[in-house]
Amino acid sequence: MHSIPEFLLVALVVTLTPGPATALVLRVAARDGRRPAMGAVLGNSIGVLMWASLSAIGVSSLILASEIAYDVLRLFGAAVLIYLGVRSLLHRKEADAAPARGRVGWRTGLIAAAANPKLAVFFIALLPQFLAPGAAVLPSALGMGAVIVLYDVMWFGTLIWMVDRAATILRPGVRRAMERITGGVMVGLGMSLAAEAR
Repeated sequence: MHSIPEFLLVALVVTLTPGPATALVLRVAARDGRRPAMGAVLGNSIGVLMWASLSAIGVSSLILASEIAYDVLRLFGAAVLIYLGVRSLLHRKEADAAPARGRVGWRTGLIAAAANPKLAVFFIALLPQFLAPGAAVLPSALGMGAVIVLYDVMWFGTLIWMVDRAATILRPGVRRAMERITGGVMVGLGMSLAAEAR
C-alpha cells in the first residue's frame, strides 16, 4: 500500500496532465465565459465522484470486463468530444441567457466525464494501491475522488481566470482562434479515443 503523500502527488500529476477535461473547460471558457466554464468544472467533478463510487462497488470493473460495454462507452465518449469540438470549429454558439449557458456547461461537463472510460480505468488501477487494510472501500474511494475534485477546481479555476482575463484584452479574432484551437484538440482527442484498442 502506498502512502497518502504519494497519492496526493499522483492526483496532482493526473490533474495537471492535459486531457479531455482540460480541453473542455478551456473550450467553454473561451466560448461562453467564466460562469459556464465553472459549470463545466462542476459537472466534471460530479462525474469524477460518480466513477469513484462505481469503482468502489465494482460496476466499473464489470464495464471493463465486458468488451461490448466498454466499446459502447468509449465510442459514446469519442462522439461527445468530436461533437463539441466540431461545434467550436464551426462557431455554433447559442444566444442563450447566462443562466441557461451555465446549465449547458454543467451538463456538458457531466456528460463528458460520465462518458470517459479512462476515469473508470484510473480509479480501478488507483484505488487498490492506496486502500488501507480493513478500510471501507466506498468512503475511501469518495475521499480520493474528493481530493481529485479539489485539485481540479483549483487548477481549472486558474485556467478559467486566465482565459477570462485574456478575453477582456484580446480582440475577438484572437478569442475565436482560441476557440478553434480547443475545438481541434477535442476532435483529435475524440478520434484518438474512437481508434483506441482495448
